[in-house]
Amino acid sequence: MTNRLDITIIGGGMITNDVLLPSIYHLQRTGFAGNIAVCALNSPPLKALAESEEFVLAFPGQDFRAHPSLSEPPGNLYPDLYKQIIAAMPPRQIVVVALPDDMHYEAVMTALDRDQHILCVKPLVLKQDESSEIEQAARQKGLFVGIEYHKRFDRRSLIARRSYRLGHFGEFAAGEAKLIEPYFYRSSNFQNWFTTDRSDPFTYVGCHYVDLVYFITGLRPVEVSVVGVKGRFPNGNEGYLWANGRVRFENGAILSVTNGLGYPDDGSGSNEQCLTMFCEGEGRSGMIKHDDQFRGVTHCYLEGLGLGGTRHNFVNPDFFKFVPWEGPGYQPIGYGFDSVAAIVRAIHRIESQTKDLPEAEALAKRQRVIAEVDDQGLIATPANSCANTLVMEGARVSILKDGEPVRISYGGRPRIEHP
Repeated sequence: MTNRLDITIIGGGMITNDVLLPSIYHLQRTGFAGNIAVCALNSPPLKALAESEEFVLAFPGQDFRAHPSLSEPPGNLYPDLYKQIIAAMPPRQIVVVALPDDMHYEAVMTALDRDQHILCVKPLVLKQDESSEIEQAARQKGLFVGIEYHKRFDRRSLIARRSYRLGHFGEFAAGEAKLIEPYFYRSSNFQNWFTTDRSDPFTYVGCHYVDLVYFITGLRPVEVSVVGVKGRFPNGNEGYLWANGRVRFENGAILSVTNGLGYPDDGSGSNEQCLTMFCEGEGRSGMIKHDDQFRGVTHCYLEGLGLGGTRHNFVNPDFFKFVPWEGPGYQPIGYGFDSVAAIVRAIHRIESQTKDLPEAEALAKRQRVIAEVDDQGLIATPANSCANTLVMEGARVSILKDGEPVRISYGGRPRIEHP
């Protein structure tokens, strides 16, 4: 395939290891990605990626360019190195932003200023004004910004969206969602940035289910309140380790969302997550129920292969797994890969359809294709995920005020309203 796009990943942490880099490796060998680079704060996470036995088996002969070099002493920190790496890229390639939530805005704007398309992990930003600024800057340059809300690409979510919008369930009235990440996250790099002033479980993972209900129903949230439970990380930093949020939608429906960093490391699952939605119809009710923590597959290994080292595991074959395929090594499958691939392929489509056009015509064409993706609403973009960004902005205000409700207004300039 021609017109491969170079991809630079900014951030070498958990999501890069678990989803982003292996997905992009596969996109490289299937013709969509060109050169791959990974830039991190220091060399240890890059060294771990480069020496991953799993990647060696899955992607024989493939590698990435490390910034800083793998030979750099582990204590040397390079917080602004990514800006130099982006500046050296040819225009209209792809920058993947995989940093802590509160660092997304600066990294995304840096990439846009250097004429790069963007794939950003969720949530894009925590303030709607920043999202609007990103949307406007990208539109003016004909650059695509895709937000990696991978639950949108879960087949069960796509089935629910289609059926809901065909009227098969009735109208959403009340529901609850839960996503509890493993306890061992507390001993990871989370303890250095997941502090009360920067993030919380609702905005970090609860955003998935707020976005998913909006994705399925099209209903916009109009109010959010979040209460957090504080605790200490091993290094002494204070963070919200648990949170419960309530989101009210424009039709009066209510969604309760419980999140935390506390799924037992000795548990059989990798986390605890589920969604239930009850709907009202004429003379009867409908229901959507997704037990995402258990998908009907259990394994018991000779040695502990679960995230917490457990032998018995609830296996999720739908999110991200390596499986044999007709090519070398193994291929990644699941909605984690599908989400990354959809964004990269959308950018590839934009560049492929405009590469031989005069610049003014190419810009207009890029803008039309981006608008088509916005309107389709499958890939999350700043334009079609505004409602979720407003919920996250309101949630941060609410949790810092111990659960005070925050209203959301869409008239004129979309914004949150609070005393």
